[in-house]
Amino acid sequence: MKFSEDQLKLFAAPLSETEDQKCKNAIGMVRDALKNLGFNDEGKAIEKMYSDTYAYSLEMRSATKNRKVRLFVKGSYANNTNVRTESDVDIAVVLESTFKVKYRPNINDSLYGFSDSTDSVQTFKDEVEIALKRKFGKDVERKNKSIKIHGNTYRVDADTVPCMRHRDYTNDYSSDPNNFLGGIFIQSDDGQTIVNYPEQHIKNGREKNNRTKTYYKKMVRIIKKMRYIMQDEKYESSNSVSSFGLESLLWNLPDEVFTKYSIYRYAFGEVMDYLVKNTNMLANYKEANGIKPLCNSSIEIENYIRFIKDLYYFNEYDI
Repeated sequence: MKFSEDQLKLFAAPLSETEDQKCKNAIGMVRDALKNLGFNDEGKAIEKMYSDTYAYSLEMRSATKNRKVRLFVKGSYANNTNVRTESDVDIAVVLESTFKVKYRPNINDSLYGFSDSTDSVQTFKDEVEIALKRKFGKDVERKNKSIKIHGNTYRVDADTVPCMRHRDYTNDYSSDPNNFLGGIFIQSDDGQTIVNYPEQHIKNGREKNNRTKTYYKKMVRIIKKMRYIMQDEKYESSNSVSSFGLESLLWNLPDEVFTKYSIYRYAFGEVMDYLVKNTNMLANYKEANGIKPLCNSSIEIENYIRFIKDLYYFNEYDI
């Protein structure tokens, strides 16, 4: 399919400033609901993690149960790589006062002075669901990994993800409770457990975008948009990779790949040339958080290779 320079500019453009308020409003919705669980924002304002992102966050506390939660926008809105304005805003609802830990062999809780808690991810999710239903009624739908708040003419769709803080102490040799790699621990209703690192993703994406004069996220938006078009055109390979995966794929490319050209068709062409010529590197690539591997199996590697090849021939320039 042929794409003009004007089309690529349109694909590459960030969402409008109204999306900024959408993210802030989504945090506010969840904040208001959690007040039904006894959480209080103590007068703190909803603020961005970084001024050049939509990654709003807020901490709340419950004095009666000595609990602390942190709310923050994650996903494509937080990273400003969203290409579909109707997409849900993803909100992490992180229980910070109770956490899951990972230690080196022969290390345990007592070394850090930690004690067991009666809180669990599932009971916390149950509580959040009740609070959201009290606030939004039948517009709340429990899903396997999240709780969805369906939007209406007054509010946006939001996917809340109740989870716990995950603390990785495997590189701590001083028994310092504050010296951990922080992630979020999610337990789905079907029993699957997942550790993700959305805060590192936000930080790493922002830094790479600054180093590449904003061309990293521009190219991410283009490749995401082309994937959606390929899905409409029934390319099977486009269903085997995710938007998050493509954002991570491009995060692994050298910065100079993005800064060689300012004309979008040449810049994206440079990205595609690099991807096609370096598929042997896929096994070494990380997610955009810089921690987890992008591919966990040879099948996943093959999925990316097929998509890269299909996109290489799908993308043509309308001169």
